[in-house]
Amino acid sequence: MSKSILEVCAYNIQSCIIAEKAGAGRIELCASPAEGGVTPSYGMIEYAVKNLSIPVYVMIRPRGGNFVYTPEELAIMRKDIAVCKELGAAGIAIGILTADNLIDTAAMKQMVALAYPMGVTCHKAFDRTPDAITSLEEVITAGCERILTSGLQPTAVAGADMLARLVNKASGRIIIMPGGGVRSTNVRQLATDTGATELHSSALLQGSEGFVADAGEVAMLVKQIG
Repeated sequence: MSKSILEVCAYNIQSCIIAEKAGAGRIELCASPAEGGVTPSYGMIEYAVKNLSIPVYVMIRPRGGNFVYTPEELAIMRKDIAVCKELGAAGIAIGILTADNLIDTAAMKQMVALAYPMGVTCHKAFDRTPDAITSLEEVITAGCERILTSGLQPTAVAGADMLARLVNKASGRIIIMPGGGVRSTNVRQLATDTGATELHSSALLQGSEGFVADAGEVAMLVKQIG
């Protein structure tokens, strides 16, 4: 079995530094936690990429709310992808849906092509879709390398059965990365129940100030899946 990887969702540079020191394997870099994460500033992207030794995946999301985008918003996303590539990011996290909340395969395929050679994660827009198995095949067709999902449930623990189905159905064609309420207290069982080898957490504890990751929580998460 391959070594498991913890990806930490970081809303600030402090969380990036804490996550790296505590053993995280990758950063998903975001801004605006109140909106569920949007594209961070170019300055923040550049600082993270240049000062971290672990891969940085940048959230490409121009606003909060739904994942159905106008032509103008898609143009902004293409520009953000180009900047991420120029700054040396390892990858991006993106999700685009149709008005019916289906994966917009054509738009996603275009973004994956623009991002190359960066990796592409389909983020939790996936969980807005009505059929996880159908959406899985569409994301694979689009060329993404992984899906961040809670199995179409509010938390990954609640969606564990579907996550296990997705891991099985993916059959190595794409990585299924559980995220949503993942903590050191449940991550080992979640990994066992789903078969996932990559897991995603903000490593925020109740009362965490400024949405800064907790070093002890990151270290414990890494230990639990190591």
